[in-house]
Amino acid sequence: MPQFITTWLITAIALLITAYIVPGLTINSIPASIIGAAVFGIVNAIVKPILILLTLPLTILSLGLFLLAINAICFGLVGYLTTGFTVSGFFPALFGSIVLSLVSSLIHWLFFNNPVEE
Repeated sequence: MPQFITTWLITAIALLITAYIVPGLTINSIPASIIGAAVFGIVNAIVKPILILLTLPLTILSLGLFLLAINAICFGLVGYLTTGFTVSGFFPALFGSIVLSLVSSLIHWLFFNNPVEE
């Protein structure tokens, strides 16, 4: 359970940083970011696999590049479902999904990459 809460908070922080970096994304408050991170997890767990399954031929034809569009669709859906989190179009959603994955990976690496001390 603590790992779940830690991941949730890191995603909320990464969402705030992403909204600061990417023009076209706005988050009104920290609670909106926390709720957005929860909605993001739910959308990634339920909606994203369904979209991937339905668009599998297109994903195969594009050699996997259509997965970026699916990520942008999921990111835009989170913006639509979350009060206080606004995504103003497809390209902000696309760049936001890319930046969010990079920022989230960087934060996870900084906090959970414990070198072995000798």
